[in-house]
Amino acid sequence: MKHLAQEALDELVDKALAGDRTAFSTLVRQLMGPIAALTYRMTGDRDASLDLAQDTFVAAWENRESFRREAGFTSWLYRIASNKTLNYLKSHKRQSPTGEIDLAEASAANSDPEQDFVKKELASKVLGFTAGLPDQQRLIFDLRFYKEMSFQEIAEMTGRALGTVKTGYREAIIKLRKHALEKGWQL
Repeated sequence: MKHLAQEALDELVDKALAGDRTAFSTLVRQLMGPIAALTYRMTGDRDASLDLAQDTFVAAWENRESFRREAGFTSWLYRIASNKTLNYLKSHKRQSPTGEIDLAEASAANSDPEQDFVKKELASKVLGFTAGLPDQQRLIFDLRFYKEMSFQEIAEMTGRALGTVKTGYREAIIKLRKHALEKGWQL
């Protein structure tokens, strides 16, 4: 899926914030996948993750007047999604993610089926491991590892101190390394 160029995204955001439903629908179509992926990795439940992603966009539309341009629109959506997901996890028993990992980008760069399989297997193991992390630490790990957000962006999005975000990520990486060694993962 091609993502909108930043200028086009900003234009759609401006129109959507002014109440243009068509522009907001375009934003939903472009950003639903990444938001649903975040909620899925946090919940491990496909149906719940899709509901949470949809709830995120409903909340964004209903509260569009509260959007401040201090952070980007996408960061604002991630914050809504992460808050909704953390609330969901508090009220539901956590499930372990077991679904398939989309490695289309990695596969496109590497056409070796054996190596693709190994990457997919490792990605699945990492996803399973993250299910055991505390919710806030898992969110930080997900945003840094999968979404490649900067620590500063994560701090702004989650409302946590920069040092807390860095520490949470470092602790998750330490746990991951220890777990990988214990399980004998081939990296």
